Amino acid sequence: MKKILPFLLLVVVVVLALIYPSVEVTTIADSKIDSGDTAWLLVSTALVLIMTPGLAFFYGGMVSKKNVLSTMMQSFVCMGIITILWVVFGFSLAFGKDMFGGFLGDPSTFFMMKGMLGNDTWPLAPTIPLVLFAMFQLKFAVITPALITGAFAERIRFNSYVIFLCLFMIFIYAPLAHATWHPDGYFFQLGVLDFAGGTVVHMSAGWAALASAIYLKQRTDKAHAPARISYVLLGTGLLWFGWFGFNAGSALGANPLAATALGTTTTASAAAAIAWIFFDMLRGKKPSVVGACIGAVVGLVAITPAAGFVTIPHSLIVGIVAAVVSNLVVIWRTKTSIDDTLDVFPCHGVGGMVGMLMTGIFAHVNVNGGNTTGNGLFYGETSLFTKHLIALIGVSIFAFVGSLILLKVTDLISKLRVTPEEEAIGLDVSQHDEEL
Repeated sequence: MKKILPFLLLVVVVVLALIYPSVEVTTIADSKIDSGDTAWLLVSTALVLIMTPGLAFFYGGMVSKKNVLSTMMQSFVCMGIITILWVVFGFSLAFGKDMFGGFLGDPSTFFMMKGMLGNDTWPLAPTIPLVLFAMFQLKFAVITPALITGAFAERIRFNSYVIFLCLFMIFIYAPLAHATWHPDGYFFQLGVLDFAGGTVVHMSAGWAALASAIYLKQRTDKAHAPARISYVLLGTGLLWFGWFGFNAGSALGANPLAATALGTTTTASAAAAIAWIFFDMLRGKKPSVVGACIGAVVGLVAITPAAGFVTIPHSLIVGIVAAVVSNLVVIWRTKTSIDDTLDVFPCHGVGGMVGMLMTGIFAHVNVNGGNTTGNGLFYGETSLFTKHLIALIGVSIFAFVGSLILLKVTDLISKLRVTPEEEAIGLDVSQHDEEL
């Protein structure tokens, strides 16, 4: 049954596609769709998609040689599984009509991509087609569970991981996306500012990573050398390149705000990369290639929620502070029994939290007219910072506890941890019967 069920689910999808072809055309007389904005979001969508293969190289290069392919596959499979779920009902859960107190959308709203033909638009993105907004948001949903994989690398069964990523998208990612980015969402109504996914993407993935590392316990052999540092460099380059679509694309148009987000993204990442190296040198370590790459990614993570709300000078502070704080948390983590293989929680979870707090400190209404909550703590106002602190605590508890529950449910359905023998020979062979 375990072998038959996955394919049967695909058969169900085929049947649904035949029953619900979604051929209805929506025509709006006063449509404001703009060709320039549409072109930029088409490019941004492609840029965000390339981040997932970039993440595969980034993670794959850091694990042991016998686990490179399995680690990379865990990222790649998200592009397939999450896309199918998103088309069937995932987009509706995240962006459908509110049906659960600002935390979940009606799965029937855009079921099987209903209403995607014609010139209909999303209320907060009136100059691009609705289908493009749906596909842009899909890429965020794809990379989020892929981020978690670095925490349980080298010890999780592939089939069980697939079950977990489906559950995570439905019960963790979709509610957070709805609460944060939907006009009727709880955090949106509260006035929380998350430009491109500090809470929705990085904090959710980071806390899920910590839960996974705790639940799956330590690897049998924690000592290993990175298989391909050149892969890490390549992955970092692809991530940095794609992140311009991630952040600047979240302006949802080719406009001055997109240019500002591109600028803050560039500077925060650059500052964090250098800060990580210099902080390592301060501690008596040699500047490392992997350290520079990790620092750059931490800067990208931290600026994500703030990219369209802070100035470029303040983005330098965001990057530097995030690099130092994450580096310190990595040091702390190594002194505990928590085996977060690739330090996903210190880098993505902590980086996302630093970014959210920094947004609450440095955001200014002159940067983004859509910021109706107010200025940050730096400018003498406390409301925004307080709301971000509330959101940070709430999201942390929800993502961590929720992920622990989903891990337990997955483990009951299909055992999560590979056997000691499978771990010893490596997941490339034991899970995929392939070798690098």
